[in-house]
Amino acid sequence: MAPDPWFSAYDSTCQIAQQIAEKIQQRNQYERNGENTTKLTVTIRALLQNLKEKIALLKDLLLRAVSTHQITQLEGDRRQNLLDDLVTRERLLLASFKNEGAEPDLIRSSLMTGGAKRGASNPWLLEEPEETRGLGFDEIRQQQQRIIQEQDAGLDALSSIISRQKQMGQEIGSELDEQNEIIDDLANLVENTDEKLRTETRRVTMVDRRSTSCAHPALEVHLGLSHHLNYIPGTSYSGHE
Repeated sequence: MAPDPWFSAYDSTCQIAQQIAEKIQQRNQYERNGENTTKLTVTIRALLQNLKEKIALLKDLLLRAVSTHQITQLEGDRRQNLLDDLVTRERLLLASFKNEGAEPDLIRSSLMTGGAKRGASNPWLLEEPEETRGLGFDEIRQQQQRIIQEQDAGLDALSSIISRQKQMGQEIGSELDEQNEIIDDLANLVENTDEKLRTETRRVTMVDRRSTSCAHPALEVHLGLSHHLNYIPGTSYSGHE
């Protein structure tokens, strides 16, 4: 896995801060011995400018990582704390440089316990968390990378679960659409059947009415004819010839 660019930049920035502290102490020693400090002063100014640029780069990388969700909010807060410590060290170093020989206890103690070699204890963390106390830059970076990997694995698992739930939701939605189509078809069938039933009912009613109206005149004609045959004057009709 490629190293995290933020921790690579953070590592180099801490080393620059350590170099500045050493150069300031060396300059102050030269001044006490009456030696020329011009070259050291120029070097310290250049290092301070480099430190400022490195811190600005760290801020930009952190903002980009948080805004694009490359790291979690918890990891972003942790890195912001480290960055705030670096900003504080920058102000202390600048004050020490301008005071011409005034060495804060922080700088003096860090020089006594550290050194600039890679992997030495980080002298720039005040109130360092218990989980990183006593760890070198490389060890802190590896620890942070392990944490990020674990968080990434958790996010991947969560993403997989969400994908499965999304797929299930889509399948349920498709099934509901099919059920709705079946219900619509049934509703149309019932409506058509109901309309046909009403039509047939009206037709039967009309036929029944016509049959009833036709039966009464026929009966009257038949009865009238019979009466006429039976009661013609001077005619005897017995029903047989």
